[in-house]
Amino acid sequence: MKKIILITVLAIFAFGAKGADKIPANSKIVSLNGTVSEILAGLGLENNIIGTDVTSNYPESLKSKPKVGHNRNISAEGIIALQPDVVTGLSTEIKPELAAQLKAAGIKLVLFTQDFSADGTRKLIKDVSASFGGAPQAAAMIKKLDTDLAAVNKVSKSAAKPKVLFIYARGAGTMMVSGDNTPLNKIIQLAGGQNAVTGFNDYKPLTAEALVAANPDVILLFSSGMESLGGAAGLLNVQGINQTNAGKNKKFVTMEGELLTGFGPRLGQAVAQLSQKLK
Repeated sequence: MKKIILITVLAIFAFGAKGADKIPANSKIVSLNGTVSEILAGLGLENNIIGTDVTSNYPESLKSKPKVGHNRNISAEGIIALQPDVVTGLSTEIKPELAAQLKAAGIKLVLFTQDFSADGTRKLIKDVSASFGGAPQAAAMIKKLDTDLAAVNKVSKSAAKPKVLFIYARGAGTMMVSGDNTPLNKIIQLAGGQNAVTGFNDYKPLTAEALVAANPDVILLFSSGMESLGGAAGLLNVQGINQTNAGKNKKFVTMEGELLTGFGPRLGQAVAQLSQKLK
């Protein structure tokens, strides 16, 4: 029963993202998602942001904001200490217990949903603007997104579709590959590639057998992931890598993780950058 009540509380708070209440212009905001933080900054509300989660690193100036932890593992105490008027983020990342604690402290929670697609990005920008204001800035962000994506589409439609394997790495001991229904799968497709592994959702551990069977043309990693392996030489030491087309050709691509997976206002730039690197 307690779990049901907490989930209900979270659902009630998430309703605020539909624009039921307009957030006052002078509100002090804590943002618990990097993409939402980026949109808020783009709407001209960076000065209103008094704290963020650790994924909120763009624009660069957000790095100096007080951090309250990672969006999937945040305690209420750090947020409450900042005395915000409103806390915002994504509904999939906020635990019901945290929602209940914020409510008890009298803090408004406005949550949004995110779909990893171009349309989903446009909708998220509009939804955040509907709650926090900044309609002209939202329109400008969407126009820039559309322009960037249109430029990439002209190139990717005529190009071959390389098989791309994304590896999430935190050292050689922690390596996962992304399957269907992941932001990596979606952005690989937008950039003109095809996911080298399919038939499963989310992520699963990397195995040498599956790696060789997938035989990717390109291996994609976060920049931080490649660093954790010791660079390209360390990646080549992973069993099975040198038996793939990507390994034989040393076709390894790295990108900044939040840009690659954020699906925010810079989505067009991310797709363009990845598309260029896949060539």
